[in-house]
Amino acid sequence: MDSHSDIVLNVNGIEVIYNHVILVLKGVSLTVPEGGIVAILGGNGAGKTTTLRAVSNLLKGERGEVTKGSIEYKGERIENLSPADLVKRGVVQVMEGRHCFAHLTIEENLLTGAYTRTDKAEIARNLEKVYNYFPRLKTRRGSQAAYTSGGEQQMCAIGRALMTNPNMVLLDEPSMGLAPQIVEEVFNIVKDLNAKERVTFLLAEQNTNMALKYADYGYIMESGRIVMDGKASDLASNEDVKEFYLGVGGGERKSFRDVKSYKRRKRWLA
Repeated sequence: MDSHSDIVLNVNGIEVIYNHVILVLKGVSLTVPEGGIVAILGGNGAGKTTTLRAVSNLLKGERGEVTKGSIEYKGERIENLSPADLVKRGVVQVMEGRHCFAHLTIEENLLTGAYTRTDKAEIARNLEKVYNYFPRLKTRRGSQAAYTSGGEQQMCAIGRALMTNPNMVLLDEPSMGLAPQIVEEVFNIVKDLNAKERVTFLLAEQNTNMALKYADYGYIMESGRIVMDGKASDLASNEDVKEFYLGVGGGERKSFRDVKSYKRRKRWLA
């Protein structure tokens, strides 16, 4: 990341505990620059989703809480803000699993994203903008979400977030369960929104290959800790990352931590 980038999100040494006992995140720190696309990578259960939910304040519903560390957005501590407060400040999360209201049409779903807005003209402009980025949604605007494809539902979930005119979108597992060409389509739209609307993205993704292709910077998590981070291009060409996360090199996927390279991981970050 360039030194002159304004840091919009600063997660500093957070611990998250569930049900007062289970330590899920163990001292996680990461930064997101204004206008960046940052990916949190790692397998299932690594702590990616918990990290996003800590930022967007969706832990309470899951009996989770941040017990140490701090989370700052634009220099302001946000741990105690409600998700609705965060939306007003421009931070919105797209949940994993494409949360759409099944019985509503695509357009009705999108309009639920504008519930904080009162200006009808602005809502109409935002809707037009969403349709412009997601032409597929425009053609399905009258269809009940339940009868649309997984890809369309994922686009609908992202579109709904865009209806709030966000500054920063947290995207949880956008590729989950989608066909490769649809994943590509979704990521291309993310790239487009980033370039044209200057939307900042923090995304959690198991599809390391795809995420590193589109992100600027990546953090790799294992068992609630960040084990490696760097520019996406450096991570994509790093031998250890290739071996553990990009499916190059045969054999069972070992944990980073079991290997000497874990100790050497800083060697190429200098």
